[in-house]
Amino acid sequence: MQMKNLLVAALCLTTAALAEPDAVKRSVWQGFEKLDFAVDGRGALLVVPRAAAPGKPWIWRTEFFGHEPQGDVALLSNGWHVAYVNVQNLYGAPVALDAMDKFYAHLRQAYGLGAKPVLEGFSRGGLFAFNWAARHPDQVASLYVDAPVCDFKSWPGGKGKGKGSTGDWKRLLQVYGFTEEQALAYKLNPVDNLAPLAAAKIPILSVCGAADKTVPIAENTSLVETRYQALGGPIVVIAKPGCDHHPHSLKDPAPIVAFVLKHAPLAK
Repeated sequence: MQMKNLLVAALCLTTAALAEPDAVKRSVWQGFEKLDFAVDGRGALLVVPRAAAPGKPWIWRTEFFGHEPQGDVALLSNGWHVAYVNVQNLYGAPVALDAMDKFYAHLRQAYGLGAKPVLEGFSRGGLFAFNWAARHPDQVASLYVDAPVCDFKSWPGGKGKGKGSTGDWKRLLQVYGFTEEQALAYKLNPVDNLAPLAAAKIPILSVCGAADKTVPIAENTSLVETRYQALGGPIVVIAKPGCDHHPHSLKDPAPIVAFVLKHAPLAK
């Protein structure tokens, strides 16, 4: 009976090993190995550096993977991993944060990545980055946000100077389970929920257009800057004169890369 159990166990291990190539699809992105897989049914990916830096640091693009990738590519060249999980159309709601929790746990367990990623939030990705950091301030090295949505009343709500997005606003109300009145009264938007980040002294870099008509800086990054500084939190803002919502990032990502490396978690 014992021998039979051992044979069954060995067969299961062999079957799992044979299934691995189908579970993880390998390709090349920007000259680096890219792994595509699923976590709890959601598409996910990890781009692997040629030689990992000590502690296996990583940057987590919360939305729009591959858009203006110059910062990510530079970090890959510095031994960082780049990660993404598909939580599109969930606008930083609790259901999205739950999915992000599972993705984080998977990368830690399956790939041994560092305990404190950098969260990289482009546009609406800012909602995911700030909200997950507020949920897990002890698991975040820093935030690099780019033209970030910091208050969903601004975008997609369009309740301020921005034009908003009617379709996205309807979807947001659905995923949060809010009526319009409840959404307008909500007090856990990033602009309102900075205390957990400030207590952990999480450094924030925000790169944004000073003339952004979609995600107005005055309703988003500027509010975060004022309130975060008042709480004692470290923040750097790079406002691009005359720039609208696009283009994101910087042509030369050196300031972004320098910020990320300066606040990189210490390897253990």
